Amino acid sequence: MQIKLALNPIAFHLGPILVHWYGIFIASAVILAVFLSVREGKKRGIKPDDIYDMLLWALPFSIISARLYYVIFQWGYYQNHLNEIIKIWDGGIAIYGSLIGAAIVIIIFCRSRLIPVWLMLDVISPTVLLSQGIGRWGNFMNQEAFGQVTSLAFLHHLHLPQFIINQMFISGLYRQPTFLYESLWSFLGVAVLFSLRHVPHFFKRGEVFLSYIMWYSFGRFFVEGMRTDSLMIGSVRVSQWLSIVLFGFALGLLIYRRRTIPDASWYLDGTKKLLK
Repeated sequence: MQIKLALNPIAFHLGPILVHWYGIFIASAVILAVFLSVREGKKRGIKPDDIYDMLLWALPFSIISARLYYVIFQWGYYQNHLNEIIKIWDGGIAIYGSLIGAAIVIIIFCRSRLIPVWLMLDVISPTVLLSQGIGRWGNFMNQEAFGQVTSLAFLHHLHLPQFIINQMFISGLYRQPTFLYESLWSFLGVAVLFSLRHVPHFFKRGEVFLSYIMWYSFGRFFVEGMRTDSLMIGSVRVSQWLSIVLFGFALGLLIYRRRTIPDASWYLDGTKKLLK
């Protein structure tokens, strides 16, 4: 049986500069997320310049924290390859690390601009989930974030396009396309959040964000269990346990806020006042 070659992770050359598909997917995801966040932000009373300014701080910090998160849990390798720590174009940035870094910056930024933190998080979280789904295709191009060994027959049973099947042939074995599972779960979550957040009296302020945390962490727990390149502490998959903690925290906070702040603003309530 002839095995077709994997896709080239290099999109094109700009002189001596190699432009990676990984970077293209990430950049495209960020641009789309910003565009959609600005459009929604206008409806909720958040100025576009505030979103742009926030991005200028959040994006670099999220990339740095995502890389640090990954390097810390892979320190056994990187302590002997210090020159590779900055090579994020080859992959190796952790979504959870990115979210932690971005969340810290967003909270500080919103408080300094007197913007309701929960409202900003509600506006951007569905688009962040969208960018995560797109970004997983960068992992696909790098042949990373894959799952356990499987068979060609199983991949055909999933009715996958041939180019995905070819790309899942890694180190002489076919692998579970866990990147695809997480990407599709993310896209489905985007559709759910986009559909529900404009339903009157459905989400209170902050609950779009908390729902995003629950949705992503729930799916990530199961997908992570199928992966073979998980970040580990001993025999523990870091992302699985973090998913459990985040899901429980978000659910508990949502219930707590509903019970203790019954008169909290709805997501759609009174947002135009912010522009006056």
